[in-house]
Amino acid sequence: MRDRQREDRSPHGSLPLETDRFVGRAGELAALAGALDAARLVTVTGAGGVGKSRLAVRAAMRAPAGGRWRDGVWRVDLTPLRDPEFVAYAVVEALGLTDHTTRLPRETLLAHLGGRQLLLLLDGFEHLVEPCAALVSDLLRHAPGLAVLATGRRPLGVAGERLLPLAPLDEDAAVELFADRAAQLGLAVDGDEDVRELCGRLDGIPLAIELAAGRLRALSPGQLLDRFEDRFRLLTGGARDAPARHQTLRTAIGWSHELCTPGERLLWARLSVFAGPFDLEAVEYVCSGDGLDADDVLDVLSELLAQSVVAREDTATGVRYRMLGTLRAYGADWLEAMGDATRLRRRHRDWYMGLATWCELDWFSPRQREVAARIETELPNLRRALEYCLTEPDEAHLGQYLAGSLWFYWAGCGRLSEGRRWLERSVQLDTEQTANEQSRLKALWVLGYVAILQGDAVPALAALQECREGAERVASPTALAYAEHRAGCLALVTDDMARAETLLRSALERYQEIGELNSNVLMGQVELAMARAFQGDLPGAVTLCEDVRQVCEDHGERWTRSYALYVLGYAAFRDGDLAGARELLTECLAGAHAFRDLLGSVLAVELLALVTVAEGDAAEAAVLQGAAAGMWPSVGLPLFGSAYYNAPHELCETKARDRLGDERYEECVRQGARLGREAGVARALGRGRGRSLETLPGPRGSVRPARDAAGTREPAASPTRKGGETAG
Repeated sequence: MRDRQREDRSPHGSLPLETDRFVGRAGELAALAGALDAARLVTVTGAGGVGKSRLAVRAAMRAPAGGRWRDGVWRVDLTPLRDPEFVAYAVVEALGLTDHTTRLPRETLLAHLGGRQLLLLLDGFEHLVEPCAALVSDLLRHAPGLAVLATGRRPLGVAGERLLPLAPLDEDAAVELFADRAAQLGLAVDGDEDVRELCGRLDGIPLAIELAAGRLRALSPGQLLDRFEDRFRLLTGGARDAPARHQTLRTAIGWSHELCTPGERLLWARLSVFAGPFDLEAVEYVCSGDGLDADDVLDVLSELLAQSVVAREDTATGVRYRMLGTLRAYGADWLEAMGDATRLRRRHRDWYMGLATWCELDWFSPRQREVAARIETELPNLRRALEYCLTEPDEAHLGQYLAGSLWFYWAGCGRLSEGRRWLERSVQLDTEQTANEQSRLKALWVLGYVAILQGDAVPALAALQECREGAERVASPTALAYAEHRAGCLALVTDDMARAETLLRSALERYQEIGELNSNVLMGQVELAMARAFQGDLPGAVTLCEDVRQVCEDHGERWTRSYALYVLGYAAFRDGDLAGARELLTECLAGAHAFRDLLGSVLAVELLALVTVAEGDAAEAAVLQGAAAGMWPSVGLPLFGSAYYNAPHELCETKARDRLGDERYEECVRQGARLGREAGVARALGRGRGRSLETLPGPRGSVRPARDAAGTREPAASPTRKGGETAG
């Protein structure tokens, strides 16, 4: 500290000595230096333990002697201070000033700082925001050579303040910090799976990582993970010279909690029911009531944002908020202690049940891609809602409803494996009430559908048979239609084309009778078209799929449309129209890939390989076959094990081998397999000339009836009062 009786030009007169290696903050350090060059007041904000003080001290230590702050850099540690009246006294003391007059400390500071150029580091002001803000504003106004660098869990709110929010470390930096602190103990750790998982569960918070590294004296990273459920008991024993609030993880988080008002603490606890990001509407529904009015939620949430308890994210689906897992766990402990956890989990479940219902309705609309993005964003919370339903007494039917309502996401957005897991768990639970049987029947036909797409015929048949028997028992025409439809789909991929056509036509008639029209129904018409094409009726298949294409464009539906384009592309190839086939299949692939629909994507790549070899480029065709082979393990049984679906693949392989020879063909296939899904799709799309998804036509009026090759009206595309309703 500067001597009180003389001028000391040392540039870092009151900064603590930093001996630990500074890890993973090069970008933030550069940003802070730039902010200090551009503004006189810079505030580093962030959650407790994220490293605000260390970053600020490191930036201050880099200030060159005799430079902009020729009178030094001075740190004021405000964390021990409790009385707001003594903020100015703390600054006076940190500057080493002695004044025996009757002047107020603020006047002493103004007199001292008026002609000097220095940087004042106010460290840990969050519990003294108002007095600090008033003092800083006054000092900056009267001391033109003064700059202030502040650290806290919220902004000061002073005019001209430049904010630098400090996020947790990314995975690599967190692992590096953990390894570095372990090395200080004489222990060697690498970035293995346990270490990476541990750092991820610690949210990349440097304090938590350092406390965990301290436990390596007794425990391995794997043992730390095993004990992680009680993270607050586990992560104790910080450095002796660390601030008291950083001695344990609980006290670090508790410090933030103490600074909150009762309303803020209440919302913090209630927000712990969310998993992953959440939006304002969800918070207002789930967390309001019983002491927190819905109209006050935004104001209270804004305060938690200001205090770095909650972080804001701008996503493709709008503004979202997120809590670090450590802060969420602290809030969850409080929620349990208040005895309100069950009620909040039920409200959380209700909100996401409603969201899933709305998204299923909106799937058959021009907002299909927005719905897919919304479900992707909300997936952590939907998982939590499913888990609640499937583990709580008397909630099984709601779990079945929720798992079944997400059929479009499981089947259409690349989530077959996860969807099947939830569906199987849900149907294994008993639901006694007949009123709840509809939810179980829906879960059964969706389970059958997912298993079919994975090429798993036996479980699919069992689920669909159980669904049909249940539908007949409770007289559910909707469940019966879907069970019959998916049985037809199963017959299609197991090469029983006559049975497939019979079942699919019957299902489409049932849909017509009950007034059902949605993406599922139109997919039934596409599947009927495929059955006709495999039986040699290409004109009939084209008629059916052109009708589906029209209906989809009328409604702005894009997912089923891509499958109609697949059949049309197959028919164009069979007719010898290679250019038309490429255009249709490229557009099909672009549409499927936009939804992350792996099945639709790989089917399109398989047919594009056949078109490519027919165009004369055998090597590129083999590369595309290799790319498709690399994608199938993420879907299920390649080409469903179907001779009909496999015929184009075999034809392509035969032609390519004949032109390239076996060795060159295998080399090209291996090259394609190394591409990965994204690169493989890009490779296939790079040769296409299809329209961009953005140019697809929107709704254009009423839906017109379909006609098959024989001229009869197809029920799937008829006008219906139920267009866009939930499936089943």
